[in-house]
Amino acid sequence: MEYKDYYQTLGVAKTASEDEIKKAYRKLVRKYHPDVSKEADAQKKTQELNEAYGVLGDAEKRAAYDDLGRGQQFRAGQEFRPPPGWGGGGGRAGGA
Repeated sequence: MEYKDYYQTLGVAKTASEDEIKKAYRKLVRKYHPDVSKEADAQKKTQELNEAYGVLGDAEKRAAYDDLGRGQQFRAGQEFRPPPGWGGGGGRAGGA
């Protein structure tokens, strides 16, 4: 499984407030929405943004995501093994 840095995806710091996360998400999703963007990978980018916001926009999921990386120095794209039961069997970090 590949680690995804949701903070990097949304372009916010790990210390970002809920409001900062929401603003960043809304700005980026408007930019990359497939109905608006002419970028070839707009749909994929929008899915990544939705996944990141699904985790960081929910206080419980964000706390679990932060706990997963605490003490670890994961980088986006790096292979890692989630703990047993992580993600409810969905196969993605954060269970989003």
